[in-house]
Amino acid sequence: MKTKKVWFVTGASKGLGKTLVKELLVQGYCVVATSRSEDSLTDAIGQHDNFLPLEMDITSDEAVGKAVQTAIDRFGRIDIVVNNAGYSQIGTLEELSDEEARRNYEVNVFGSLNVIRRTTPYLRQQNSGHIFNIASVGGLVGSFPAFGIYCSTKFAVAGFTEALAVEMKPFGVHTTLVYPGYFRTEFLSSGSVKTAKNPLDAYVLARESEAQHLQQINGNQPNDPQKGAELLIQLSELENPPVHFLMGEDAYGMAQQKIRLLEEEAEKWKDLTLSTAF
Repeated sequence: MKTKKVWFVTGASKGLGKTLVKELLVQGYCVVATSRSEDSLTDAIGQHDNFLPLEMDITSDEAVGKAVQTAIDRFGRIDIVVNNAGYSQIGTLEELSDEEARRNYEVNVFGSLNVIRRTTPYLRQQNSGHIFNIASVGGLVGSFPAFGIYCSTKFAVAGFTEALAVEMKPFGVHTTLVYPGYFRTEFLSSGSVKTAKNPLDAYVLARESEAQHLQQINGNQPNDPQKGAELLIQLSELENPPVHFLMGEDAYGMAQQKIRLLEEEAEKWKDLTLSTAF
């Protein structure tokens, strides 16, 4: 059995989070799992001595604080934090309302910040720990019609994770930004993904992209969540884990394309770029 490190995993009632929690329990870790409903956690995962399911509104800083304190009261510490909770909001920038866009940020960005704000004091004081922020390859490549808002939330996660990594390093706390590709989970199912309340017919490419994701990619994603979960555990056991981690062959391929594009654009416009110097 593994040393009983304590994991704190958000968004754990389905998808990669659920698979991760199940595997952690099999491997003997202690797990605090959160979701909007405690019942959904027990239904998905069951009951275990080392398992603490908690209902938590990730968009409420107070609720997150209470959940973290409950975890500390139960297990005495938190060793590894996985910011996994999030959802995909589909819709072009024009057709999504202010409310729809802000809600995606509340969950995907500010929810993760709430968890970070509430857990880092314990990690810092114990001079150890590991934070996994689950972004998306869409946090590196944003050129998906109808996914601009979602991708921008993941770009935000990438940005603050890079800062977090250097902020926490002096305290012996590792930080890993995970860019998953497409994993075969419920992420694109009707109960998880949200579409625009007022779609506009003019956006043909957006509707095609939406249909492709919901009807063709959903259920046919190339990556296995079980292997993804095992990989996260493997990364947590490394002495020097990566700050940036691409997860999946598709993620690797899209990252390489983005790198080449940036290099080509930088060189193409180099003369103008350098012309601003005194």
